[in-house]
Amino acid sequence: MIVGAGPRATGLLERIVANAPALLPADRPLHIHLVDPHPPGPGRIWRHEQSPLLRMNSMAEDVTMFTDESSTIEGPVRPGPSLAEWAAAMEEFAPYQEPADPAVAAELRALTPTDFPTRRAQSAYLDWVFRRAVADRPGHLTVTVHRATALEVTGPPDGPQEVRLTNTTLRADQVVLTLGHLGSAPAAEHEALADFAHRHGRFHLPPAFTADADLSGIAPGEQVIVRGLGLAFVDLLALLTEGRGGRFEQTPTGLVYRPSGREPVLHVGSRRGVPYHAKTGYRLQGPPAPLPRYFSAGAVDALLGRPEPLELRRDVWPLMAKEIGFGHYHELFHAHPERTTMPWAAFLDAYDRHDWYSPARAELVAAAVPDPEDRLDFEALDRPLAGLVFDSAEQFQKHLRDHVARDAERRVLPAHSADLGAFLALLSLFGQLPRLVASGRLAARSIAEDLDGWWSGFFNFLASGPPDFRLHQLLALSEAGVVHFLGAGVRVTADEATGTFLATSPTVPGHVVAATALVDSRLPGHTVGRTDDPVLRGLHRSGEIAEDVVSDATGTHRSGLVAVSPSDGRLLDPTLGGAPHPRRTALGPLTNARAYAAFARPRTNAPAFRQNDAAARAILRGLAGSPVPPPNGRAACH
Repeated sequence: MIVGAGPRATGLLERIVANAPALLPADRPLHIHLVDPHPPGPGRIWRHEQSPLLRMNSMAEDVTMFTDESSTIEGPVRPGPSLAEWAAAMEEFAPYQEPADPAVAAELRALTPTDFPTRRAQSAYLDWVFRRAVADRPGHLTVTVHRATALEVTGPPDGPQEVRLTNTTLRADQVVLTLGHLGSAPAAEHEALADFAHRHGRFHLPPAFTADADLSGIAPGEQVIVRGLGLAFVDLLALLTEGRGGRFEQTPTGLVYRPSGREPVLHVGSRRGVPYHAKTGYRLQGPPAPLPRYFSAGAVDALLGRPEPLELRRDVWPLMAKEIGFGHYHELFHAHPERTTMPWAAFLDAYDRHDWYSPARAELVAAAVPDPEDRLDFEALDRPLAGLVFDSAEQFQKHLRDHVARDAERRVLPAHSADLGAFLALLSLFGQLPRLVASGRLAARSIAEDLDGWWSGFFNFLASGPPDFRLHQLLALSEAGVVHFLGAGVRVTADEATGTFLATSPTVPGHVVAATALVDSRLPGHTVGRTDDPVLRGLHRSGEIAEDVVSDATGTHRSGLVAVSPSDGRLLDPTLGGAPHPRRTALGPLTNARAYAAFARPRTNAPAFRQNDAAARAILRGLAGSPVPPPNGRAACH
């Protein structure tokens, strides 16, 4: 039984179907039950029933649910179309079914490979992927979907599991939790803010999925403080502006926003104080870099061979940075050689010899790449407002608008395609990074501060931004007075005397914004102790799942994630002495396997696809009575 029927469950189902002919005898029927109140394939996050204003942050050609020649898996590779390829020829891909929404059907037929589709378009693609997996199943497999919520999982480790649903109870030999992104009860900070808002008649939205949030409590013209400038903020912005009747208009002088009069006034800030970098809207202009070069399997083997615990920033990041730099400069030298001063071979020969943070490497780049705008500076990228102080809020608004405009320009002009080279190298790190994380060699302090802290935020900031048109819209909203930028290191307090929320930032000393509404614009953290999922809550309450905890000489880190076996994703059960439960598995962002994306860019050897394949093969071997191979480093099951 698979609890949760969204994209991760769909990917797992596809791998079960692909592997079953070789691993499960034809005389051993397998009945697969999927449980989800939302449609199978899209699930809750990608369901059709959400605003058509909400978009993906990936181009259509960069979204696939299928393995390909890059996939390092034991099971069979079964290629399939990307979202763009499927949309271009829907009728040719069985089983064909016209999207029920005429607007979605029209969008898909007009979609180009470099468009950023609506989430409704992705919903249609995921629906087809699910139906294809079901249609491709061998004759001894059946698939049944239960449009219900799973409430409880019980059963002994050596016997069938009982899964209680809202409308029935089912028995299963194996249970897999593919629950996707989950909500959680508010943390203590947000409980206090909610109490303040209730007592003073104010509005507070804790971390939430913006598409599901009730924003009706935010009044037209209301002053709103928004903490967070990532993807949740982008959705919030769309829903509170165009979603309330405003519109954007292209004029000879640029994009302008025509308000409806129903918008609030948004004062926005975050730790960095700037929005996520937009996704590039172009392709490589030169040949792809041969990745990996520095952060390879051999390099990770060498790191794991060290006797002392590893720290990501000290021991691992310099190799990762050099790999990203290789992708960046490979594209710059091959696509834009006029902006360099030496042949690529000469540069690479010297680059190979120098550590990323060595003075010699910096001198080499300075000599070979005259324009600082063409050089890769991670520290400047990470904290663009560091050390900057402005005399007035108005002065800062101009500075940040200029910053956003420059970033938007870099994302649409192929002259800056080195940025895409760096992005692709950044993605290539996940060929080896999951193995290093699963090794248990990272120090507890480094997991807390570096992996789950700095690296997670930095990666999202660089690689998970919105389409470039969203930045142009943000600029138009700033010019229209709907959005005001607060700065970096934003601090929010609740003022009992005035009953308002107060926001300050060291970027503009002395500037204080008072507001009657506060929105914490980010997704809820995955914290098993506060999860809103009833199955996880029950297993945690009974002590049958464990929070991921790492303790060593550097400290103790509690990630809030569910601990699973790194080889096959089986839940680690404290009632079994911390051993993997033989009949329960979990996959996805709720686990310490840390593979969040259920779909991926083609030809990137996606970690989630590797996990799905290993999981499917392990569960099929178990059901067939064959011994499961010893652990070799990845997760997940059926």
